[in-house]
Amino acid sequence: MRDAAAVQEVQRLRAQLERVQGRRLDAPVLPVHPAIGELLPGRGLRPGSAYSLGRSTSLLFALLAQPSQAGSWCGVIGMPGVGIEAAEHIGVDLSRLVLIPDPGPRWLAVTATIAEVLPIVAVRPPARAKDADVGRLAARMRERGSVLLVQGPWPQTEAMIDVDSPQWSGLGEGHGILSGRELTVTVSSRRFPVPRRNRMMLPASDGTLSTIPWGERGGENELEVSAMPPMRAVS
Repeated sequence: MRDAAAVQEVQRLRAQLERVQGRRLDAPVLPVHPAIGELLPGRGLRPGSAYSLGRSTSLLFALLAQPSQAGSWCGVIGMPGVGIEAAEHIGVDLSRLVLIPDPGPRWLAVTATIAEVLPIVAVRPPARAKDADVGRLAARMRERGSVLLVQGPWPQTEAMIDVDSPQWSGLGEGHGILSGRELTVTVSSRRFPVPRRNRMMLPASDGTLSTIPWGERGGENELEVSAMPPMRAVS
């Protein structure tokens, strides 16, 4: 009887949480590279959710790559320095990428409008948004099932994703050609008690994201769960 009562209580709490968040907790997620997916709640990007990112454009492209390849349109707003060739090398399908480099002072309204028609919208806010405006945008994202990727802090995010400790390979003693960059991707979310982090190549020698074989991770031979390092800008 106790087990049955516990199950009913869990179901009741889950239903209540789903009503508050406006989405099912077991709803399908948009796919991402497995190296990042194993760090995320649900192993992908949850429709109707917002994610806070560091300033790394490589990280942004890595998150857009598989959804765009799977047929999802992606919008990038307020990032005039975005490199199209770099995005393509990492795997973004440029035929499903919409760029709005300078949305002007009404950037939040532009973001909300784009979220009406595109399933993934990335934005770099030029200023802090009002709480009421953030709330209205969040409601619209949940209604449409869109994913919001924000470069910088953002309230009520599903997770915070950043990169740290980059190491370039390919250079000798003052000469050589850069062939890849090993770094740590860290994900912090209210859905698990401590942040998760993993080493990967971004970009790898072919320009894409790739995992690092366990024996080559410089001592990091398994998924790490540790305190989240400070956010740094790694492009």
